[in-house]
Amino acid sequence: MPTAHRIRRRSLLAGAATLPLVHTARAQTAKPVVFAMISPLSGPWAREGELQRQGAEMAIDDINKAGGIKALGGAPVRLIQLDAGDSADKAKDAAQRLIAQQPDVSGGFGAWLSTFTLAVTEVTERAGIPWFTQSYSDLITGRGFRFVFQSSPTAVDQAEKALPTIMALAEHSTGRRPKKIGIIADNTASSVSFLKPIRDHVLKDLGVTPVVDEVFTPPLADATTLIQHVRSGRPDLLLALPSNVGDDKMLLDKLAEFGLGRGKLPVVGNGGHWATPELAQNAGKDLVQGLMVITAAGAGRGLEDIEKRYMARTGEPWMLQEPIMAYGHIMLLAEAVERARSPEPAKVADQIRAFDLRDGPAKLFPGNHIKYDANGRRVDAELMIVQWQDGRVVTTYPPGMAVAPAIRPKA
Repeated sequence: MPTAHRIRRRSLLAGAATLPLVHTARAQTAKPVVFAMISPLSGPWAREGELQRQGAEMAIDDINKAGGIKALGGAPVRLIQLDAGDSADKAKDAAQRLIAQQPDVSGGFGAWLSTFTLAVTEVTERAGIPWFTQSYSDLITGRGFRFVFQSSPTAVDQAEKALPTIMALAEHSTGRRPKKIGIIADNTASSVSFLKPIRDHVLKDLGVTPVVDEVFTPPLADATTLIQHVRSGRPDLLLALPSNVGDDKMLLDKLAEFGLGRGKLPVVGNGGHWATPELAQNAGKDLVQGLMVITAAGAGRGLEDIEKRYMARTGEPWMLQEPIMAYGHIMLLAEAVERARSPEPAKVADQIRAFDLRDGPAKLFPGNHIKYDANGRRVDAELMIVQWQDGRVVTTYPPGMAVAPAIRPKA
């Protein structure tokens, strides 16, 4: 046998003995699976987008450290981040850039504010990209779309479930059941959806009279007139529905200025922005003490380990709706790709529609069940209520996730 042939034969035999190593090398160089995030990373809602980014990046790292997408030979996952900015037009532009510049994207999530999500999903739906959202507006999944999956309880569902619960918690914490309510809300899509059933029938069903009902366009320039109406109306409970921390703080400051802060008037907020640490840092611990917040997820009982890892990684004092749902949505996308054994968006979307999960990523969401109905709404989606207590946010509802009972603020 010629020398060259003997060398080639020995090389092939040696290669056959090292096939597992060759497979490993291929797995490490497998084409990445691309997921996308569109969130406000600038403007009034940038803090919420930053929290989402933290959760999504933690999920990406966890997946890759665990070996990537195993059904695709260990393919790593990669996150594309786009800024939704401060308007629906900018959010829509971000989605259009995603579709034009990232033809390999398998799915994504965003865009935090319901108004932005409505714009973004018009684009992703046409492109057939499966898209998760934590946004609340019922309109998001009320348009007959097939590629949009809403993991939070819808705003209407929250309103019909949350207000009776809040009334009971308020009665427990203040010693009396509220009979008069004040409402201050911005005109973003989530607030509009949330308030519709409240105005239509929820207040009447509960025997509660609205004595203040004010709507503004964010961001607030001055809250004086709004709080003057609250002082004149003398409600037993204030339902405050801004959509960013700056407006939250302005309302709390003005309530204190008019002698209605520090527990004198119980306040209920809606959305994770009411539970970010800078609200206490900027407004003061005494102004947020006892404030109750309706939210869609958070690290309550049973999720201590993931919260501890998140806190160590980011320096944040707790993990609430934005990071934990971003983390969960990336994990759900990865699960769908694994089951599809393909990064193709249509196949990924088919697997999401077939989800009926009660373990794994499902444990990250209140209700512990991931299943979406024909409209893309999560079945059995529960809401969460947290409260500011001694400078921290703690889960007080649902009972299975609660880490503390609701308290009565000290005036």
